[in-house]
Amino acid sequence: MNYRHIYHAGNFADVFKHLLLVIAIDYYKQKNKPICVLDTHGGIGLYDLTSEQAGKTNEYPEGIGRLWNDADAPAFVEPYLNIVKELNEHGELTAYPGSPWVVQQLLRAHDRHIVSELHTDDAVALKENLRGQRHSQLEVLAPFDGYEALKAKLPPAEKRGLVLIDPPFESVHEFDDIVTAIEHGIKRWAAGSFAVWFPLKDDEKVGDFYRQLRDIAGLPKTLAIELMVKEPNPTTGLYGCGYVWVNPPYGVQQQLPDVMNYLQRILAQDSSAHARTFWLVEES
Repeated sequence: MNYRHIYHAGNFADVFKHLLLVIAIDYYKQKNKPICVLDTHGGIGLYDLTSEQAGKTNEYPEGIGRLWNDADAPAFVEPYLNIVKELNEHGELTAYPGSPWVVQQLLRAHDRHIVSELHTDDAVALKENLRGQRHSQLEVLAPFDGYEALKAKLPPAEKRGLVLIDPPFESVHEFDDIVTAIEHGIKRWAAGSFAVWFPLKDDEKVGDFYRQLRDIAGLPKTLAIELMVKEPNPTTGLYGCGYVWVNPPYGVQQQLPDVMNYLQRILAQDSSAHARTFWLVEES
């Protein structure tokens, strides 16, 4: 396994992923009832953008760097940007938060946060980076397989909340593993919201992924959200990313048109950039 997120931290995919994650959690927090957030593939939680690894790919200037320098960013971006700014107190963009860090800044004392990470070295770093960040009831499962965490921790005692499934896609079977995880996950927590991030670099594989999800018996309403930042090209790899969101929070659905219009504009890398959302399974 050779994937390390430090090479991609703060890129357009992180911005897409984390902005919608913040909007979802903020929507749940409108009620004073506790929520549970399970992050199946936590990574190390915090990334140094000045590191040699980040410098090799230098992806963050076309991701968080664009929002950082956007003086006209809409109001819905502010909660997400504030989390990034609190990490960069001197006004220079040098650090970027992973999803475990983002979630910890948002949750309340009576909420629960479960994070798992399989890679041994990353698991050690995750625990260290989250030390002192216990704003909620925090449980770090590391090293621990994220798909096994779904089996071990669902359903949670809290009735409300979400599962973030954000695997590194190191395995050729990753899409199949996600489908199996969703199938088992909804049996354990039918009311849970499952947000699955995935890369867009092979239309055929993504289309097959969608078909497999539609074939899951009893799959609740499920939304596909896609952001393409440049023209697809087999030689350049990642051209976009998406979420498949089972039981998407109403607050996400409500703001999605404005959010995706903004992200398409601010993150575009060429004139073919576009976004689309559609229901894989509509509400019955």
